Amino acid sequence: MGAVHNELTKKIGLRWPIFQAPMAGVSTPAMAVAVSNAGGLGAVGIGAASVDQARAMIHEIRAATDKPFHVNVFCHPPAQADAEVEGAWLAKLTPLFERFSAAPPVELHEIYKSFSADTDMQDMLVQERPSVVSFHFGLPPAAVISALHNAGVILLASATSLAEGRQVQAAGIDCVVAQGWEAGGHRGVFDPEGADERLPALELTQTLVAALDIPVIAAGGLMDGADIAAALSVGASSAQLGTAFIDCPESLADAGYRTALHSDAAKDTMMLAQISGRAARCLANDFTVWAAQNGDVQVPDYPIAYDAGKALNAAAKAAGSTGFGAQWAGMGAPRSRSMPAADLVADLAAEMQIAMAG
Repeated sequence: MGAVHNELTKKIGLRWPIFQAPMAGVSTPAMAVAVSNAGGLGAVGIGAASVDQARAMIHEIRAATDKPFHVNVFCHPPAQADAEVEGAWLAKLTPLFERFSAAPPVELHEIYKSFSADTDMQDMLVQERPSVVSFHFGLPPAAVISALHNAGVILLASATSLAEGRQVQAAGIDCVVAQGWEAGGHRGVFDPEGADERLPALELTQTLVAALDIPVIAAGGLMDGADIAAALSVGASSAQLGTAFIDCPESLADAGYRTALHSDAAKDTMMLAQISGRAARCLANDFTVWAAQNGDVQVPDYPIAYDAGKALNAAAKAAGSTGFGAQWAGMGAPRSRSMPAADLVADLAAEMQIAMAG
């Protein structure tokens, strides 16, 4: 089975135009290694990691493969703490904690530092020089982009609209990830308070391909090789799949998450901000049901709200309930498969070639 190449796959050094989504909290070095060794672009998300943890992940990947891989960071505006908002939010969540004989946190914290403000993480990535670095929720300062480029790093950034895509290109980023409305996990909008155009992945991909001069990577709801072929047919240089890899053995998804992925919960994903403080698509679960009924209280900034969400999930799991986890998944979730990541890449490549030939 021959390779499928274009300018982007040649530039990175890939056999297939298949990117594994970084998925902080789900992706692992083992998953990245398996995907990269199979000819795709494996990835890890370090948005929730410390500098030392992130460096260790990069070293673990490098120890197991000489293939290119992808590291993702979060570039959200630093959170604005508001004791009144956070207190009201904790009060609203208290009955849920009490359901599990637990108490909510006394106060909430900004548990993740934005890459845009984290000079230690910036310096680490410049030193380590992973093949590819991508930005989510926006863009870092121009000096950081220049430093990474000067270190030989290929840069990607997600966009959910043409306006964001134009910002990505103007900043000198090498490629744009067209994050469609169908995508699981956190919505990459630059301004979470602004309007969201909610464009489907293929429509957004076509729009960006027509308007921009940089390669476009389609993302959102893509689950099999036919989906990849469809993305390529509208001008994408590659396709990025996340939900498709959640039930691989290399994933960090827990048993409850995996069970939900193959249940009716996968048919009704919901975009909500109550878990983390930013809109993210989640499998239907107890948290999404509660969120739909309790939209009357202001949610603290991301990731301050996530401090409460993680505490609630821990309390629920300790009591035997898995319905309050951040079970991120895209609208393609009902088509999830369970197999090792390398086998999945091989199947995706074969399906893609069949679709392209047909």
